[in-house]
Amino acid sequence: MPLTLKPLHPLFVAEATGIDLRKPITPEQAAEVHRAMDQYAVLVLPGQAMDDDQQMAFGRALGPLEETRAVVDAHKHRLKHQQMNDISNIDVDGSLLAADDRRRMFNLGNRLWHSDSSFKATPALYSMLHARVIPPEGGETELADMRAAWDALPDKDKAKVRNLTTWHSLIYSRAQLGFDAYTEEEKKAFAPVPQRLVRRHPGSGRVSLYLSSHIGRVEGMPVPEGMSLIRDLLEHATQREFVYRHQWRQHDLVIWDNRCTLHRARPFEDTTYPRDMRRVTLTDVAPTLEQQAA
Repeated sequence: MPLTLKPLHPLFVAEATGIDLRKPITPEQAAEVHRAMDQYAVLVLPGQAMDDDQQMAFGRALGPLEETRAVVDAHKHRLKHQQMNDISNIDVDGSLLAADDRRRMFNLGNRLWHSDSSFKATPALYSMLHARVIPPEGGETELADMRAAWDALPDKDKAKVRNLTTWHSLIYSRAQLGFDAYTEEEKKAFAPVPQRLVRRHPGSGRVSLYLSSHIGRVEGMPVPEGMSLIRDLLEHATQREFVYRHQWRQHDLVIWDNRCTLHRARPFEDTTYPRDMRRVTLTDVAPTLEQQAA
């Protein structure tokens, strides 16, 4: 049965039905998902009541998975698969993370606009976030279309930023919230990496901004000047007309293309209610500086 796609936003995002991810997908179905992602950049697959193994299998059917998770206290991992990201407020014993838990403080950075793993030399391709337990209110995910944001830039601004390189790190994004409690091992793991500021999407051919809260400097500019530019671009790129807000339902799976979208989590009462979300992340083919320039 082919995918049925229903647009959820004028610019991007579609609901995709007609596939049951509890069963292995065929190469033809995988190709169909990739084509839909090239067009919409974000797919919402409702009612996917799958387990961790099935979510991992779906990710592998679409491409290579990221091998490492970039978190603090990485040894405190409650999930079966080391490659699966635990996007929750739940401790290893099933209790809620305490208000002052170091992991909770670090995870507040997910409320900043970002692209997953832009702080890795080879960043993320797709992220696949699955809702297992959701709070009674709040905790939505917002996504922004960086292709449309690029298209809407004045030509003089496009010329200014097209060939710029930025440096990304988790240390930069968490510094915006005042978090600096890293071990020496974490500081080494989170060392800044360079990325293009403007990318050309290989599937659609469209040009997009590659922004993230993980950016801490622009190569060739004094830090204040470069970060002022990034702040202006983020304000432009996250105007309401470019943004879709997803209200989660249990068993929703949302897939987004990190090469051409931004996203952020919205607040909820995280010391009162559990929110159990699990993410499988595909890795891109190469560092952005080794890919086709825009």
